[in-house]
Amino acid sequence: MSYEKVEQAKKTIIGTKQTVKAIKTGVVKEVVIAKDAEEKLVASVLEEAKLRGVQVNYVDSREKLGRTCGIQVGTAVVAITV
Repeated sequence: MSYEKVEQAKKTIIGTKQTVKAIKTGVVKEVVIAKDAEEKLVASVLEEAKLRGVQVNYVDSREKLGRTCGIQVGTAVVAITV
């Protein structure tokens, strides 16, 4: 389900650092995290999302999440913006 949300989103932000910055600015409505991402890599995103009340969803694969975003490599985190 979340892969489809990412595909249909008009604007996404890819990567942990960019996602944390975007959450802090208040433009993120949902975060999608790959289950196979390292916990320490996504910890800052989860912490910031919890603080700001941003919805977090999970998908199975970093590789598939990256392809869904149109990039050639996997990604641990994608933010869907408002």
